Formats: sequence, C-alpha cells, structure tokens
Amino acid sequence: MRVLFMGTPDFALFTLKALVEAGEDVVGVVTQPDKPKGRGYELQPPPVKVFAAERGIPVYQPTTLKNGAFDAELAAIDPEVIVVVAYGKILPPSVLEYPRYGCVNVHGSLLPKYRGAAPMQRAIMEGNAETGVTTMRMNEGLDTGDMLLTAAVAIGENDNFEDIHDKLGTVGATLLLDTLRALGEGTLTPVPQDHAAATYAAKIEKFDCLIDFAKDAHTVHNTVRGLSPVPLSFTHTPDGKLLKVVEARIGKASGSYGAPGTVLSLDGAVEVACGEGTVCITRLLPEGKGRMSAADYIRGRRLAIGDVLK
Repeated sequence: MRVLFMGTPDFALFTLKALVEAGEDVVGVVTQPDKPKGRGYELQPPPVKVFAAERGIPVYQPTTLKNGAFDAELAAIDPEVIVVVAYGKILPPSVLEYPRYGCVNVHGSLLPKYRGAAPMQRAIMEGNAETGVTTMRMNEGLDTGDMLLTAAVAIGENDNFEDIHDKLGTVGATLLLDTLRALGEGTLTPVPQDHAAATYAAKIEKFDCLIDFAKDAHTVHNTVRGLSPVPLSFTHTPDGKLLKVVEARIGKASGSYGAPGTVLSLDGAVEVACGEGTVCITRLLPEGKGRMSAADYIRGRRLAIGDVLK
C-alpha cells in the first residue's frame, strides 16, 4: 500500500528504516521544520528528513496542518495509510480521515498506560519492570485510539532512557510492519482502550530533573536513569555549582545513613545518603566541564565527605 510517513526524532527513524528496508511503498515523509541548534543556532534538519532525502523520498515540512493547510499536498500524495511515529503535531480530521486504512501510530507504551509525550522516561522514573509498544488507529484524542497490536519489553534494573528508547524503537518497527501486513489482509481486530485505566506521561520539565535525595534510593536511581543521557537529572554542590548525573547505582537499598544529600564516600564513586538507603554516582557532568567518571571528578578534589548536595 502507499505509505505516507510522519515523524521527526531518532525514535521515528527505527520505523522509517524498517519500512524502506522491507520494500514498502513510502511515497513521502512529513516532518517538523528545521530548527536552530548549537551555539551558532544554525538550522538543523530532523533525523527523519536526512534519512529520507538520502534515499530520494519526497520530504514535506509544513509549519501547520490546521485549517486545511496540508490538504492539497495530501491529496496529491494520495496515501492509502499514514504511519505516525513521534511526529510532534496534532493531526486534524482532514488528515486523520483521508487514508483508506487510516492513520496508524507507533506509541512507546502499553496503552492505555502512559499516554502523552514522555512514556518511556516516565515508565523508568516510576520504577516499572515492564513497558512496551502499541500500534493504534489514531483519532482526534491524545493517544486515545483503538489499539491494533502490542508488544511488551522488560525494563532492566539499570536500563536508562537510551536503552529503552532503542529497545522500543526496534520492537516498534517490527510491530508496525506486522500491523500493516494484517491491515492489508483484513485480519486486525481493533480493541478500544479502557479509558478509566489510562495514565498520562507529561512532558519532562526542569523541575522533574532536580534530584530529591529525601526520597528512597530506588526512586533516586530511577530518576537518574530515566533522564539519562538527556536531559539529565541534576543537583548542586555546596558552592552552588550545577552537577548533572549521568549514571548511578544503588549503594545500600535500605537503612538511614545521615541527612539526605550527604556525601558518605568518595571511593571511586560519590556515595550519597538518601531518605532510605544510598546511591553511588558513577558518571557525572560538572558545570562548565564535559562528562566524566566519578573517579576523575573525585581526583579533582571538588567534593569532600560530609558535603551536602542539594
């Protein structure tokens, strides 16, 4: 079938690559406009645009889809199905209702849990042992459409956002191909979501990234790994310097070891007291520096035992 792909970041690339490699008829790619990045604020194309352009796939970057702004282009492309993966814009009815087989979304959670912008990060931060991918027939709601296929993925004890992002990207690409095959064969049975069981994964904000050492070690550890490698959780040294945490491990799972945030040990890692237990920071990003191991940071004598991180 004629596939129009809509997506923007690296997560969308997994599915777009799978479609192309499987020989699907990808007739166009719709992605967000180029955005300024870096110190020079030079315009940078989305990863999806770069991949599509290299393969000669037509790329469209509308600033809006509202009020029929993309309807003429859509009619000219004339897709039979629209595949949407982390596109970043709400689709209006004129787009949702156009293709014969509808608009199919690849969402990084087991719906109806974790609807919204940050399902992978929130699943890790909340200590889930499992997440997954759902393909869904889109409607006008936010991730509220009927479910088509699902696949579960385990979250390891030390998996971070990057690990789960890549796992779900790979699984989601395969699930999407299975979904398209079943759509064409007419063997899919859409399943309405249980809206009463829905949860929402809000966009990650700066306040989500501040580490609260008054919480237990497991919660602190989950926060660190759910936000790594980007945007990174953070704390502050006694002199007020920003200290971002790239990687940590649970030191002691239970017990009280002093005031939360107190540095307890500098033996190859920065061990910090939590409300319950301790965490050992093993990689970090000090203010004005590059990412480094805790051992290198410690050798710089930037912390002392008894210091309190806030």
